[in-house]
Amino acid sequence: MKKLALIFAGLSLLAFTGCNDDETPEQVFPLVGTWSPTKEVRTQIPADNAGFSDEIAYTDCQKESRWVFNENSSGQRTNKDLAGSTPTCSTISQRNFSYVYNPSTKDLEVKYQGTVVVEKGKITLLDAQTMNLKFEDTTDPTVYKSTTYTFKRIVP
Repeated sequence: MKKLALIFAGLSLLAFTGCNDDETPEQVFPLVGTWSPTKEVRTQIPADNAGFSDEIAYTDCQKESRWVFNENSSGQRTNKDLAGSTPTCSTISQRNFSYVYNPSTKDLEVKYQGTVVVEKGKITLLDAQTMNLKFEDTTDPTVYKSTTYTFKRIVP
């Protein structure tokens, strides 16, 4: 009986100490870099009705747009689209911004130069090649509106 108790105690000890902690820390990818938008999804849901979502696939010209996030919390957004009487891919707007990003909560605040309003968003996906960034519009409390951008990282 003592031998059985010792064997059981030994096996129990092995069960607790033999476990290998296989939890590897989650890999964190940087927001800093140059990003090309590939599409956006606009969602609108009125409080009293059915809503809708529209997926907007970007043209090759629009995919030449860039959102640049610098290490010093500054950035630049350059939008491109077809313009002119003979449509050519051109820069249609360029805006500098500052940003605050919290990697723990994935919250992102973007403030464009010359504006007072801060756009508050959330990064819902961030890996080595892809980022999804969602901004919610809370100006009308009776309608939920959001725009989610999908980006591809541009590697220099």
